Amino acid sequence: MNVNLHPKEGILFSAYLLFFVIHGVQTGVGIVGLPRIVYLSAQHDAWISVLVAGALTSVVLWFMIMMLKQYDSADLYGIHFDVFGKWVGNSLSIIYMLYMISSFFIIFMNYIEIVQVWIFPNLATWQLALVLILLTVYAVYGGVRIIVGVAFLSVVGTMWILLVAFVPLRYADFNHLFPIMNVGFGAILKGVKSTTLSMMGFELIMFLYPYIKEKKKSMKYVQIANIFTTILFASVTLISIVFFAGDSLKATIWPVLSMFKIVRLPNLERFEFIAVSFWMLIILPNMCIYLWAASKGFARVLKRKQKTGVWVIAILAFGATFFFQARYQMNMVTDLVAKTGFYTVICYPVVLSIIVLVKKWWSKRRNSHAKTS
Repeated sequence: MNVNLHPKEGILFSAYLLFFVIHGVQTGVGIVGLPRIVYLSAQHDAWISVLVAGALTSVVLWFMIMMLKQYDSADLYGIHFDVFGKWVGNSLSIIYMLYMISSFFIIFMNYIEIVQVWIFPNLATWQLALVLILLTVYAVYGGVRIIVGVAFLSVVGTMWILLVAFVPLRYADFNHLFPIMNVGFGAILKGVKSTTLSMMGFELIMFLYPYIKEKKKSMKYVQIANIFTTILFASVTLISIVFFAGDSLKATIWPVLSMFKIVRLPNLERFEFIAVSFWMLIILPNMCIYLWAASKGFARVLKRKQKTGVWVIAILAFGATFFFQARYQMNMVTDLVAKTGFYTVICYPVVLSIIVLVKKWWSKRRNSHAKTS
């Protein structure tokens, strides 16, 4: 395996588009239930947990970019091969591929559940799953530039929903936020960990990096994207806390969609139907990039065509939809992926970055000693 990738100039994309890619892939289906999940751990200080999680994500992103800068144009698959060798490196890459396939699966399955609960209760899971998977396969077949374009359209086309999210402030009771910082530091840290699933997606920079034109600017744009996502998540969480009473927020599975119920437009009684429909545009970049990154492993690790990997993953994901019919089953898988994601997205990249940085430092030092001697 070649450690560095050298894509053709025509398929590279500008660094500023990383803002749309990283923010688009972070803001997926998880945000609709984020306030409740974090509130269960940190209560009325949940918004603080989200801010801390955003700061932690920025640190992890710094480590990732510093690791990637040690190579000319490498992705995670190449770094694994360079650091750990063929067998161990490829094994770690396959594990990471399985994590991304699992993330791809839970994203569209959780969205399908939302559609079934809010709009079409009698809709068969496999029908919408087939539509979403085929749309994703079609986009991935277009290549990385098409996927980046999907992320751009997703962010720009759904930005108006941010304005609607502030409508519930008309009925807010800010007394729900007090007293601040009285739940304890341990509870806030639990809230940080609970935020993991919704914050995931930024790790895909380790696969997109070789396709960036101005690689030196990548740090700036991924950090800006993460800051924007953190502010958005913290705002949504804070609005949910001041809008709902504590017990009500604990009992509301998707508080963001529930708040949309109060929005009234002329000739439109149920605004949340519009929001759920537009959410398909929000989750598409997530699905596309996870499928693209996982299928890239078929070419890099398994020595098969990437298009073969796309169809293998798509067929496996579609077949798995028939085995998850009850909500508790999907909750178990989502929780498992979230717990795994904390280690694969937060912990492991930091450890790997330190190993790479130490290895490169040691190699430079050894080479300098060799020249002097």
